[in-house]
Amino acid sequence: MHTDKLQMFENRLTKVFRHLKKTARRQGITCYRVYDRDLPEFLFSIEIYEDHVYVAEYQHNHGMEEDEHEQWLEACVEVMVKVLEMPTEKIYLRQRKRKANRQSQYEKLDTEKYEFNVQEDGLTFKVNLSDYLDSGLFLDHRIARKMVRADAKDKKVLNLFCYTGSFSVYAAAGGASLVTSVDLSKTYLQWAEDNLKLNDLYDPAKHEYVHADVLQYLDTLKLNTYDLVVLDPPTFSNSKRMKDFLDIQRDHVDILNKVLLATKKGGVIIFSNNYRKFELDEANINASSIQDITKQTIPFDFEGKIIRKCYKIIK
Repeated sequence: MHTDKLQMFENRLTKVFRHLKKTARRQGITCYRVYDRDLPEFLFSIEIYEDHVYVAEYQHNHGMEEDEHEQWLEACVEVMVKVLEMPTEKIYLRQRKRKANRQSQYEKLDTEKYEFNVQEDGLTFKVNLSDYLDSGLFLDHRIARKMVRADAKDKKVLNLFCYTGSFSVYAAAGGASLVTSVDLSKTYLQWAEDNLKLNDLYDPAKHEYVHADVLQYLDTLKLNTYDLVVLDPPTFSNSKRMKDFLDIQRDHVDILNKVLLATKKGGVIIFSNNYRKFELDEANINASSIQDITKQTIPFDFEGKIIRKCYKIIK
């Protein structure tokens, strides 16, 4: 059954894992991506979270019947067990788009909760491999998070679309005088608060959690308030709880200019997004300086693979 192709997959995974594991060990990193759709027939993203492996299979036309696909998945997991030297029960597989009514042995993930804490750069974060599309810690932002910590001392920091608040934790760890975290999801805001508490950083006088639609929230911001802003919006969002839908290509100029109004002179915005075809409309952004820092912020395990853009914008 697909023996030649499975051998190709094993060879590829062995090669990249051997290389990445060394780099991760050298840099003291315990959570990193080892594979991302490297071979066209094996459309997985595989990430190590310390002594766990998180696998997402992307939807594609594999041409297999359901039973055959299940067997093929099992064979792929066996390859991962062998190469990554992880027991099967530590490998969590999700299918990123699942058809309705589809039963699969992997659907046990929907009933069992796989949640635990991991370390990054001396800080602790809760990750969840079972209940959401993503783990709760975007590994590709590792370098950008460090930049925020290095720059946060005594600064007022605003984290928009804060997700699980990893940037907020780094800002607090860097000695920010105020960290405001804003998201439309109460679940993620609670997660963000939990992450701060895990690091003994939580201080209600310094850390605010705002449950809001960011697009509307921007209109309530006071002028010249923040020194450092993290802005990592989705490419597109039309949540029922939002007043308007978000299209980052169409809306980024308006969003950035509103954020710039709330930023102090000389203040910095770290702006990133995942839209593959994104083009920054520099001419219409009211900033004194815009620098594309995409390359500087891509970690070793995402080199040559990542599609997100990242900018440092100074008022």
